[in-house]
Amino acid sequence: MLDRPPLVRIVRMTFHPGAVDDFVAHFDQVSPRIRAFPGCLHLELWRDARYPNICTTYSHWDSKDALNDYRHSDLFADAWREAKSKFAARPVAQSYTPMRTVDE
Repeated sequence: MLDRPPLVRIVRMTFHPGAVDDFVAHFDQVSPRIRAFPGCLHLELWRDARYPNICTTYSHWDSKDALNDYRHSDLFADAWREAKSKFAARPVAQSYTPMRTVDE
């Protein structure tokens, strides 16, 4: 368990409809390196249930500094440049610090 809650990063991306499969293929190539980046604790790719051209990355980072180190890395620059070329709208990124976990 971490001394502090992880940082949760959610990035919602809207793609040109014909570009989603290319993005997913790109994600499959780069995601193991993102997941192995120092401070990345978890990484998922979600697809919107209603709008199939909208995808969201959901990741956990052990700190804001770790996320910022990734965001300033060559890995991020290369991955983002490839994804950005497929966007139909500006992405929306948000960071959260979990407050509560509710168990059954």
